[in-house]
Amino acid sequence: MVRAYVVYSICSIPWLVDSAPDILQRLSSLPVIKQITEGLVRVTFFKQFVGADTAEECVPLLHSLRQANKGALLVYSVEVDENEITRNFVAGSASISHSDNPQKRIIDEMIHSVDVVANFEANLHDDAAAYTSASSGKSTWVAIKLTALLPDPNALVALSSYIVNSRKLLSSSAPESAVPFPGAARPEDLDLVIHPSANSSCKDKLSSEHIQQLKGLYDDLVRICTRAKERGVKVTIDAEYSWYQPAIDALTLALMREFNSLSTSSTPTPNQPLVYGTFQAYLRRTPMHIAVALADAKKHNYALGVKLVRGAYHPYEISAHDNKANGGGLSISPDREPPVWQEKAETDKAYDDCVRMLIEAVKEDIGRCSKEGTSSRSVPNANQERGNGWLSGLTAARRSTPPQNEPELRRSVPSVGVLFGTHNWKSCGLVLDEIVKNGLGTRVSSRTGGHLSSTSNVVRLDDEVVDRIAIGQLYGMSDDLSDWIVSRTISSSPLVIKYMPYGALADVMPYLSRRAVENKSVLGEGGATNERRRAAREIRRRLFG
Repeated sequence: MVRAYVVYSICSIPWLVDSAPDILQRLSSLPVIKQITEGLVRVTFFKQFVGADTAEECVPLLHSLRQANKGALLVYSVEVDENEITRNFVAGSASISHSDNPQKRIIDEMIHSVDVVANFEANLHDDAAAYTSASSGKSTWVAIKLTALLPDPNALVALSSYIVNSRKLLSSSAPESAVPFPGAARPEDLDLVIHPSANSSCKDKLSSEHIQQLKGLYDDLVRICTRAKERGVKVTIDAEYSWYQPAIDALTLALMREFNSLSTSSTPTPNQPLVYGTFQAYLRRTPMHIAVALADAKKHNYALGVKLVRGAYHPYEISAHDNKANGGGLSISPDREPPVWQEKAETDKAYDDCVRMLIEAVKEDIGRCSKEGTSSRSVPNANQERGNGWLSGLTAARRSTPPQNEPELRRSVPSVGVLFGTHNWKSCGLVLDEIVKNGLGTRVSSRTGGHLSSTSNVVRLDDEVVDRIAIGQLYGMSDDLSDWIVSRTISSSPLVIKYMPYGALADVMPYLSRRAVENKSVLGEGGATNERRRAAREIRRRLFG
């Protein structure tokens, strides 16, 4: 609690937050001072926002979270230096020099994290041998950040530029043509990467080195998702700056169509959706983008996984767009307006509109399954111990008989899954309200100190709802909000997911620098001050009662 107090006291000083990345970079370049700086960072920001140095060292934290009925999203948080990327982009450098191919090491570590997560879930059960891969990753996921997986992240910028330019040839009647920049992905966006020989006439649009790197990236992502499918662990693809996003969207769509397939010709894990894409509400495109994505998933028979966040790069996006207008910067948007909303209120409205849209889609999906008798899962009551009795319902779902005109697996596994990533109390309340409004949960009276409360402020959730909906916050942040959600819900498995980075201090320094800046927006309007005061109250309570 003292650490939290110190960290959030620093985060409450705007000028210090803005200067944090430069201060860390300068201090880390000085002999002796570097070691002192890293030591201070380790006992403060690292301990507050990072789970541990290795995936195995995160396991005790995963256990403590699960005891509080919270899940976790584990991410090997290695990031690129954006200043280095910008310098190389402006200089026209073809690549960034790296030694001993660290990207392959990062890929191997991400696959290793899948195994650690799956083993953790399996070990929660007494009979680990009988615990199937279908359920092993239900409440512990892994995340992937793509820019760290390429020798030259500018390859993503090059592919994004190629995709944006190719959209100019789209028919105005195509649904995705109406989606503002960065647009909506199409299967053919990756043709040049996956089938370069068949698109030789377009090869001059990307360098052969970039095509090779992107093809290697796609193959590596398939390796990660293949292992995740084998172990039943869900995977989220993190969103990044808008100049990377068209390429990231294209890769995510390709992975969803392959690993989230619901066709009878494939053998999808019941733990669907397996792959989740990240949708940023501060992008002007997002409400329309989600509508197009839902329609595309239904049309092509794959499960749509959505991680909905507000977005963490707003100041950079505005700056890059302004610099582009002045003849520089990384922005590739063809629009006069910046790709992000100008006002936070616009982002908040877009987020809440997307919440309503997505929960209605979940309601439709559960209704589809219920009509065919696949919704036979138990509902926990207020006094029921939380467990994992959802497999019996899943078995019954597999035995159900589908209608003749729809694929069998479409009816027996979720076709929509949503992780609402938010630190906003109103949005979390809205999620619970919309769940109740759409008949996906029931408000019941709560018990406090053995006495029944007169207000119905606790929401009881079916397993089929928690299979499809989760609410997430960053590790080390908004724990009071996470605790509030847990206290206001009854479910047999975690509804709350904590995004938990891990990695060696030297590797996660770029993440910590970015987190310091992002805290200013995530914990804006007094949020950091409230976190500091909450820590102070808890310290006083523990010292003096």
